[in-house]
Amino acid sequence: MTQKNLHPSVLKFKEFVKNNPNLIQEVRKGKATWQELYEDWYLLGEDDKRWETLGIEKSPEPEVSTESKGDWMSSVIGMVKKMDPNQMQNHINNLSQALGAIQGVISQFQGNGAAGGSAKPSEGPKHPFQFRKD
Repeated sequence: MTQKNLHPSVLKFKEFVKNNPNLIQEVRKGKATWQELYEDWYLLGEDDKRWETLGIEKSPEPEVSTESKGDWMSSVIGMVKKMDPNQMQNHINNLSQALGAIQGVISQFQGNGAAGGSAKPSEGPKHPFQFRKD
């Protein structure tokens, strides 16, 4: 027999089920389906309270270093260490473009209102829809 290649999330769910045999009992009793359990696991994650109601023991969480739990500055430094420089550059470029667009709109409004009569654009007809009779 050939075995199908499963999606990595399905493999992780199978591992989760192996570590938590109470899920198998829930399905056998008819309280839930595999599809429901997989969707809940995928959307809520392994640490959700739903699994506690089934009597599932959570896996021990990795201990966070005291450096990130310390004062505010150390948490900021920890976040900076985790940042992707290329992604941050893209965000900064997007922000810069947005600010440039906003400045352009503001300058258009300021230009029309502050200029008054000194630099008027070419005057067109008073009414924008001028109809002519043939």
